Amino acid sequence: MDQYKIDRAAAILVRARRDMQPLTGLPDGLKPMTVDEGHAIQDAVSQSLGQLIGGFKAMSPPNQQPNRGIIYAGTIHASPCDFPAALVPQCGVEGEVAFIFRQSLPNRAVPYSRNEVAAVLDACAAIEVIHSRFGIDAPISNLEKLADSISNGGLVCSAMTSDWRGLDLGSIKVTLTVNGQVDLEKNGGHPLGDPLGVAVEMANMWRSKGGVRAGQIVTCGSYTGLKFLKPGDVCGVTFEGLGSATVTFTV
Repeated sequence: MDQYKIDRAAAILVRARRDMQPLTGLPDGLKPMTVDEGHAIQDAVSQSLGQLIGGFKAMSPPNQQPNRGIIYAGTIHASPCDFPAALVPQCGVEGEVAFIFRQSLPNRAVPYSRNEVAAVLDACAAIEVIHSRFGIDAPISNLEKLADSISNGGLVCSAMTSDWRGLDLGSIKVTLTVNGQVDLEKNGGHPLGDPLGVAVEMANMWRSKGGVRAGQIVTCGSYTGLKFLKPGDVCGVTFEGLGSATVTFTV
């Protein structure tokens, strides 16, 4: 995909963000066919919007290329948070473990090690707010979702803690509530069992962009699956030993 097509695809996604009209898909010829093309469209969207990048959502599927989505600083909020449903009409939620980089990890030729990355991270419980620029039932590919920053609408974070390295994040107890009622309670559930490993991949993915900055956040995959709520609903997530986050989708 050449730069002209990347920019055309990005312009469609930027317009969808601004007019809030859901898309049924990107036009033929503008659909990304590789992870690199999906990232290139993301980056073109980011350049066009001109918003500060506050963090990322990331995943590192086994035997596949790691991928990431951009989260804009204006959509990252401390818990408890009133999030206008008009900004994220799909009202999707996922309970996740997120990390904040206390120090910058600038670009360098040698990849950062797991211990180097872990040493500069604090952790928190988080609710990723899901809102796609595509319709919920649109027949789109995973690479189109990637071009749209993997359907990110925002992030709500508990207080950060530096005392997390003794926790078994692979089997940590997680509880999801909706309107005060327990919707899910289980141990573990992260798709890889290793959110820290995802944060390490993210730090190294972003090296070519200058490196992650102190204060940026990475959220590392859902423990709870994706649940769609509605305006007026209140969602809470608790990770035992890590904290709790709450979001209210205000009308």
